[in-house]
Amino acid sequence: MAWYEHLSTFVLIINFLLAAAVIFLERRNVGVTWAWLMVLVLIPVVGFILYLIFGQNLSKVKLYKLSRETTMVIKAIVEGQRRAYLQHDIHFHDEAMIPYSDLIYMNLSSGFALYTQDNDVEIYTDGNDKFDALIASIQEAKQHVHLMYYIVRDDVIGRRLMAALVEKAKEGVEVRFLYDHIGSTRLRSSYFSELLLAGGMVASFFPSKIPFLNFRVNYRNHRKLAIIDGNVGFIGGFNIGDEYLGLSERFGYWRDTHLRLKGSSVLQMQAHFLMDWNLASNVEVSENPMYFPVVPTAGTVGVQIVSSGPSNTAEQIKNAYIKMIHAAKEFIYIQTPYFIPDESVLTALRLAALSGVNVVLMIPAVPDHKMVYWASYSYLGDLLAAGGRCMLYERGFLHAKTIVVDGKIASVGTANVDIRSFKLNFEVNAIIYDSTTTERLKQIFETDMFTSRELTMEIYEQRSRLQRFKESFTRLLSPIL
Repeated sequence: MAWYEHLSTFVLIINFLLAAAVIFLERRNVGVTWAWLMVLVLIPVVGFILYLIFGQNLSKVKLYKLSRETTMVIKAIVEGQRRAYLQHDIHFHDEAMIPYSDLIYMNLSSGFALYTQDNDVEIYTDGNDKFDALIASIQEAKQHVHLMYYIVRDDVIGRRLMAALVEKAKEGVEVRFLYDHIGSTRLRSSYFSELLLAGGMVASFFPSKIPFLNFRVNYRNHRKLAIIDGNVGFIGGFNIGDEYLGLSERFGYWRDTHLRLKGSSVLQMQAHFLMDWNLASNVEVSENPMYFPVVPTAGTVGVQIVSSGPSNTAEQIKNAYIKMIHAAKEFIYIQTPYFIPDESVLTALRLAALSGVNVVLMIPAVPDHKMVYWASYSYLGDLLAAGGRCMLYERGFLHAKTIVVDGKIASVGTANVDIRSFKLNFEVNAIIYDSTTTERLKQIFETDMFTSRELTMEIYEQRSRLQRFKESFTRLLSPIL
């Protein structure tokens, strides 16, 4: 028997064993299972390598470690709030939020997302405004600056931000910068040299231990957080790069949504940063009260900081999206660059549209990732057929991750409406419970509609056969895109 016949037999055996592991041992989602089986069958050798790189399951791995004392404190606070809700012993600053008590309770129970009502919220939709505000806050820092971003560029805005951080580090302010290794793969280590010399600290999330090979490439920290002195926090869709200022020839104007928070919600953002930092860094941060100061009342906006990631099967952000959709009586406005919902989210949206709720989805008219865009397009027909609407944003590139329901509650954060955000990425969102703030987000969405064109079912059905084929093929792969 020729050597290649032995090799072929060996590959088939490995493929069979791997397929059996996918089906019987890992007990993945059915859609994910079929997607991987298709890859393994169609491209045996390459599929095996892809599975080793992209197919790890982190849900059984305990990544975050908290001290026993901290765990007990957190559980006690959460349990106290849970009892208060069960006994209806909560006073809402905005009484319009009373019907959403079950959403608050769900986020609290499943994700330890404390509900606070002493917050002030500022909304940014333009990168220049967001970075001006962020750098101004950094310049006012007295104790510490904590930054976490998925993409970091060594360009004009990247160097401007770094200059502000270096200045504060030289003043003795603690500066920690956490970035995602894959998201910032083109970033040279020299970018951080001056910060490190000034006493700043830098960590890379899930870096490649072997050059050009990362077995956790599929599990990335997609969060964008900035916390200054435990009093001011930034959360949303903007990464660090000139394209986020609208300076990219390819994308043009960059339309995103970011929040600046003041109040107790910032302390929850701080907790998420510190856990991610301790997971990524060789120099862990101790549980210092300095990072969790007594925060003065900044406003009356209710906020929950909800996170999710591949190390937890609860999918808290997806569940929050579904709960918000089911709560809608009048309208649901959604902005996302990628629309690849799983069956539960798609069913919730279809049911809302069929029930007479005005469901409006807005995605960019021009894609940044073609395969993801084709997959997104394949789901639009399901929504349109149920009576939903789809707007294609044409002013530039739409990167916002925003949901607004009935002008009462909203979500702004890092999680797209796609399976990757729900299952694979580390994400974090701020859920807003405030009529005034949510009304502003509603108005922003409706203003964006003036620079969008509507994709009707009539137009959608005019797609070419080639386009339909690309959509159908990428939809099969959507659970692992």
